[in-house]
Amino acid sequence: MSKEKGYKQDLRTLQISLVRYQQWAADKGAKALVIFEGRDGAGKDGVIARITEHLTPRRTRAIALPKPSDRDRSEWYFQRYVRYLPAAGELVLFNRSWYNRAGVEPVMGFCTAREHADFLRDAPAFERMLGEADIRIVKLWLDISKKEQAQRLDARRDDPLKALKVSDLDGIAQEKWKEYSKARDEMLLATNTADAPWICVRNDDKKPGRLNVIRHLLHVLAPGHITADVKRPDPAILFPFDEAALTDGRLAK
Repeated sequence: MSKEKGYKQDLRTLQISLVRYQQWAADKGAKALVIFEGRDGAGKDGVIARITEHLTPRRTRAIALPKPSDRDRSEWYFQRYVRYLPAAGELVLFNRSWYNRAGVEPVMGFCTAREHADFLRDAPAFERMLGEADIRIVKLWLDISKKEQAQRLDARRDDPLKALKVSDLDGIAQEKWKEYSKARDEMLLATNTADAPWICVRNDDKKPGRLNVIRHLLHVLAPGHITADVKRPDPAILFPFDEAALTDGRLAK
């Protein structure tokens, strides 16, 4: 069997399990929130598309918010995100989230140092409250190397089907690589909690990354009768964050 054929078969099997999970969640009223963070080009769009491909849009929402309006900026920071939280039986996936304030905003000067510090202090308390409201939170950091990011950003500019992904910030992502690494490290250290831990995904190779993300979601969110035949994620690709990952080569510097 070719590698591509094996990938497609594995993906189909996992997507069937996702459908079964959604049927169960609708019956039980389970609420799930999945946060996807990562550098530009990290593969967030692709994995979200594979997760949602066969799920019902009535109970599945992928949220990718535009830059905040003047009104948004005048609100409590978390306010614009609260309106999108899941109700009973729903799965919500944030393609970037309130963690903009831990990455893009401080690196690009879109928030003050005080606002950044306040966010890092407040996010764990906010997420704890969501957990107390029976919202299951999964936070995923998709990690890629600087070389891989450069190749993906270049490919966007040459592919007319990816024209909508091209951003003025693409070039800055490479120029400010070290600044983004520092912001990532601060974010992971400050907001990795028992209530809402960070899961890291080494995503230079997108397809194994997608399969392992779906396996993780199923094992975290679905009951045992659905996950009995689902393999555990490969720990070389997907692993819980710990401080050693910042220096032992598991996360790109």
